[in-house]
Amino acid sequence: MANKRVHRLREKLAERGLKAMLISNPVNRRYLSGFTGSSGYVLVTEQESWLLTDFRYMAQAPQQAPRFQVVDHGTSPIDAIGELLSAAGHGRLGFEQEFVVFSDYTAWSESLSGTELVPVSGVVEELRVIKDEQEIAVMQEAAELADATFAHIVGLLKPGMVESDIALEMEVFMRSRGATSSSFDTIVASGERSALPHGVASSRVIGNNEFVKLDFGAYYHGYCSDLTRTVVVGQPTDKHKEIYSIVLEAQMHALDHIRPGMTGVEADALTRDIITRYGYGDHFGHGTGHGLGMEIHEAPRLSRLSQTVLTPGMTVTVEPGIYLPGFGGVRIEDDIVITDNGIKILTSSPKELMILG
Repeated sequence: MANKRVHRLREKLAERGLKAMLISNPVNRRYLSGFTGSSGYVLVTEQESWLLTDFRYMAQAPQQAPRFQVVDHGTSPIDAIGELLSAAGHGRLGFEQEFVVFSDYTAWSESLSGTELVPVSGVVEELRVIKDEQEIAVMQEAAELADATFAHIVGLLKPGMVESDIALEMEVFMRSRGATSSSFDTIVASGERSALPHGVASSRVIGNNEFVKLDFGAYYHGYCSDLTRTVVVGQPTDKHKEIYSIVLEAQMHALDHIRPGMTGVEADALTRDIITRYGYGDHFGHGTGHGLGMEIHEAPRLSRLSQTVLTPGMTVTVEPGIYLPGFGGVRIEDDIVITDNGIKILTSSPKELMILG
């Protein structure tokens, strides 16, 4: 696993005229090395790949990153990095510009006075966009755990429950079945709060005859799932039924038509055009979807601004919504993989309007 990823990273660095790169982002560090510890750096050159960490991980790191040279960086990681670079004869070092704060940059510049620090953007993230078979298999399991969580919680939902209690029950269910945590702060938004696109669980008590929007995911073996379903507790009004049916039509249309070679803008239009045609375009303010993987929000985006071309191996969400302030909102979301001919849907929870007692 690691050798292929490091090899691809070296190819990316060569395109930028670089022979050495320091990885400080913990997610990218894990992606390249497999190391799950809380502290460390990956240093990659043309010939070598090092994992630098501290004494706490000297037993763990070689087990998780067997294809890396593990170095105890001691009390000064940047001094240890400088020694390795000097021995390898490299005078230019790429670094992840989005993840290095200015104080670190100035300290590194002083410690690595003979090294040119070169800011680099998104080089590992470009690799992460396309998932391999192993990654997709883990994401499938994470999606199945989210589906199981939804099936569990709809068996419990009823008027009088508190949103935060529902979120806690979902978290316990996921963690008891192998998840490290939830993928993000679980959204349980009922009644008028369901009109909040990111209405995380609150102390609100669920009433009768209202929407409950559930948006959640399992962080499982280093990868995220992301599922949204909206149900009605009690009896739905005609307005509930109307906006739910529109969102469902839009989401199903997108799932039927997303294909490789399509841009993010074109994919977004598959849902947005339908919702706009019904007169609710102003109430769908976010994009149709986003990439997901080791992080809950990754490239690419399915949005009105995204010119990214969808490519086999990309994993994205499809999640149109309608949000009516003072009334409530609906979002329906699935996780998909772009394939050679279309898509594979990872999540499978039912999507017909579910009416709970």
